[in-house]
Amino acid sequence: MRNRPLHGVFWMVLTGLCFVGVAAVVKHLGGRVPAAQAAFLRYVLGLVFLIPMIKPMLDEGLDARGWKMFGLRGVVHSLGVTTWFFAMGILPVAEVTAMNYLAPVLVTIGAAIFLGEKLAARRIAAVVVAMVGVLVILRPGFREVGLAHLAMLFTATMFAAGYLIAKVMADRVSPTMVVGMLSITVTIGLAPMALAVWETPTMADLGWLFVVAALATAGHYTMTFAFREAPVTVTQPVTFLQLVWATLVGLLIFNEPLDGFVILGGGLILGAVVYIAWREAQRARAVTPPAPATKTP
Repeated sequence: MRNRPLHGVFWMVLTGLCFVGVAAVVKHLGGRVPAAQAAFLRYVLGLVFLIPMIKPMLDEGLDARGWKMFGLRGVVHSLGVTTWFFAMGILPVAEVTAMNYLAPVLVTIGAAIFLGEKLAARRIAAVVVAMVGVLVILRPGFREVGLAHLAMLFTATMFAAGYLIAKVMADRVSPTMVVGMLSITVTIGLAPMALAVWETPTMADLGWLFVVAALATAGHYTMTFAFREAPVTVTQPVTFLQLVWATLVGLLIFNEPLDGFVILGGGLILGAVVYIAWREAQRARAVTPPAPATKTP
């Protein structure tokens, strides 16, 4: 990793713009395509970006355990992607973005339970702060917590499970295999769910879903460049801009009301994520994936 903070911040800003763009396009579709089908088409159309990875993946190969682990990751990620598309069609863009920050916090808890990571008092405090942030956003008892909110909680849980599996496999295979197998297994996992609700999409909707695939792929590439150029402690705070941009997109494009509780809750969750990332960087063995990796299916 290089030590060029400005370059890292630049790439992370582009990452945030790509991921907010994904959310905006999915919101624009407005549920015209069923959630499972939209998610499936996003991955099918995105397979074109997998072409350069095919030969390296075939050369590397997988053992039986690798197939099982990636298959499991494909299942949990498929479920999470479907519920994300469902929630994005109902909730404000800023609210979905804020609740997505929860996934890295759940990864921290999962790493302690399943991977033997030490959950020190300071990290527990950060997790508690994040949970308070979730309560601030949802405000149970003060407003109705709908199915879309529960869907986002489920999404964060599934994404966290997927990243824990990726962490285990990253120690066994190349990053190309980790990324490529996700695209393949999620496409397969989404296929039966998409067929169950299939409606013939218009060419315009297919075009928009290809834009989603392109933006998501670009976002993951720029995120990788950001981590190569600067430490996560430099790039992580920049992710708060995603919440700012998501709020502006919702306000200016979709006429969604400005919700101060969403901003406050999202800030609390992201603050906890940044602190956890900083502590992991201090210990020189980051296990919790950076927040941007959880923003977009």
